[in-house]
Amino acid sequence: MTPHEVSFRSGDVTCSAWHFAADGPPGRPAVVMAHGFGGTKDSGLEPFARRFASAGIDVLAFDYRGFGASEGQPRQSLSVRRQIDDFHAAVEAAKQLDGVDPHRIALWGASFSGGHVLRVAADRDDIAAVIALTPLTSGFAVSRAAVSSQRPRTVVKSMRWTFAGVKSRIGVGRGGAPTLMPLVSPVGEAGALALDGAYESYLSLAGPTWRNEIDSSVGLEVAGVRTTAAAKRLRCPLLVQIADFDQYVPADAVAATARHGRAQVHHYPCDHFDVWPGHDWFDKAAEDQVAFLERTLRAQ
Repeated sequence: MTPHEVSFRSGDVTCSAWHFAADGPPGRPAVVMAHGFGGTKDSGLEPFARRFASAGIDVLAFDYRGFGASEGQPRQSLSVRRQIDDFHAAVEAAKQLDGVDPHRIALWGASFSGGHVLRVAADRDDIAAVIALTPLTSGFAVSRAAVSSQRPRTVVKSMRWTFAGVKSRIGVGRGGAPTLMPLVSPVGEAGALALDGAYESYLSLAGPTWRNEIDSSVGLEVAGVRTTAAAKRLRCPLLVQIADFDQYVPADAVAATARHGRAQVHHYPCDHFDVWPGHDWFDKAAEDQVAFLERTLRAQ
């Protein structure tokens, strides 16, 4: 199955997307999906999308503005607000795809985008289901876990990048280029993600448009993530998938958000990246997602 290259407008920017069209008559449900922390659509989303399409569900997988094949400046600069706006625009684009039932649209997010989909769905009344895979639901919990895991030398480097992040935020706000830092790095080196296994896991998923760079102000964006209120306002079925030994998004914080959203919750005895393609728990996680979608998106 070869996805179709499509695009849509989000604000004044053109975003790049792939449409995985399922077999079957018109009126098919669709999933809108995007990557997590600095990821691109060619970095591990396709195996999930193929599972959905094989089950008769279309998929629109897209890149946020400033990342991957999408347009937009500044490049590699992560903004929660802009990415949520892109998700809203992608939903509207999915409704217009040939053969798609606009009343059966689901959202899929993982890690950082797992928080996005909660907020997007909470603000709409046209979303039929939400999947949040190891979602980042609390910036405070993630920041606390990251600090507690760092070695003293790494803490000093992180403080330097924090100052650089503040400077980058000011510079970008004035129309300048961001100060970039490594998105992932080996343990002990300075990077936005430098915990055990992050560097190897990201590189194993990385597609040709992915860059190991991120605006150094990303920590300020992460710290501001709050999803509890959105989870409480959700009106559609929610699947939350928790990695019990997650180094990146603490499982207890994810579980608390899932309770607020009255979610169906699945636990996996693994770390954050182990539910991705090429890892031990991918098949189980993907199977659970397909079963959830088949049940919740069933034609009325």
